[in-house]
Amino acid sequence: MAKTSGEFEQEFIQNAKEKTGKTLEQWLAVVKPTGFTKQMEILNWLKTEHNLNHMQAQFVAGIFLNNGNPVFQNEDNLLENQFVKCEMMRPLFDLVAGRILDSFPGTQLIPKKTYLSFTAQREFAAINIKPKEIRLGLDLGDEPFNDTVQKSKLTGPMPRISHMVMITDINQFDMQLSGLLQRSHDRTHKK
Repeated sequence: MAKTSGEFEQEFIQNAKEKTGKTLEQWLAVVKPTGFTKQMEILNWLKTEHNLNHMQAQFVAGIFLNNGNPVFQNEDNLLENQFVKCEMMRPLFDLVAGRILDSFPGTQLIPKKTYLSFTAQREFAAINIKPKEIRLGLDLGDEPFNDTVQKSKLTGPMPRISHMVMITDINQFDMQLSGLLQRSHDRTHKK
């Protein structure tokens, strides 16, 4: 079973010095004088100037912007926070998530700070909740875009989530969308 974001974050906090040469507290002190206030500017700076990998930089930036507190300590709150400004989308999300989880046994829904990840061995789908739509991101490589399958505009997932489908009604979860999900799953789970 895949580790949760909370487990990865705790592992990073406990092993930061061993893995990066500095404790988390030391990294937070390094970031503070920069004056950076956005996740991506901190993340990119840590990667380019301090050679942290993406996940390490993401944890340092997230914890720094969360007043030094772990971001993923309560994953139930992470899920509920997705609907603070979009509560009307919760029933549709529950239906979409249920179909994905039913279609791909062994898949976990892992709430992240800015999105919801569907992960078996690797992330193959991601969702951003918007006030009037659900953006379902997929890893479809270099498949062409069209009116239905657009270039991903999701916030949060890794760059391999390349495409997205906007869902406003559960009837849009049809055979075509099921096929797209299957292709994304297959791409990320090649042997």
